[in-house]
Amino acid sequence: MGSNAARSVMARRLARAAVVLLIALCGSLSGCEYTDDGDGSPEAAPTASAGNVVLPPDPELEQTVTGEALQEWATAALPESQGKSFYSSSGYLNAGESKSEQTVQLPGGTYAVTLACRGTRRVMFAVKVGEAELVDLTLGCANARVNVVQLETDAVLSITVGSRSEANFAYRVSKL
Repeated sequence: MGSNAARSVMARRLARAAVVLLIALCGSLSGCEYTDDGDGSPEAAPTASAGNVVLPPDPELEQTVTGEALQEWATAALPESQGKSFYSSSGYLNAGESKSEQTVQLPGGTYAVTLACRGTRRVMFAVKVGEAELVDLTLGCANARVNVVQLETDAVLSITVGSRSEANFAYRVSKL
């Protein structure tokens, strides 16, 4: 098995383990978010967001991709969830670009919103129901993060992604 295939398998295993751990602990986890202090080197900053899991960064993911390579990365970056996947998307952002999409109608319940990006900087993710913001996250690229959200009633999520530099993004909304 080649080293790229081995890394891909390892990343998927780590991602699955993180989701299983998240489900098992039902929100009692704290994560660590990577931020950039301006000199290009990431710095770990603890977060107090219970219920969210930060998956380990992969330094090889600093270059953006397109086409089939983008789809392969999105599949590997988004861990398979235990529940039903309701919506997923991936794409490429030019510097300074943002994109907004809406999910299908989701039945009320608990959902895992998995967010990932690749590139040299960060991608901003905003997940809303109407005007209510459920997730507002700036994610350092080469990372993925699982956010747990609760929908009291049936709803459509609005998901906006943006970046100041070229980047790839991927996300999945799965019912837990």
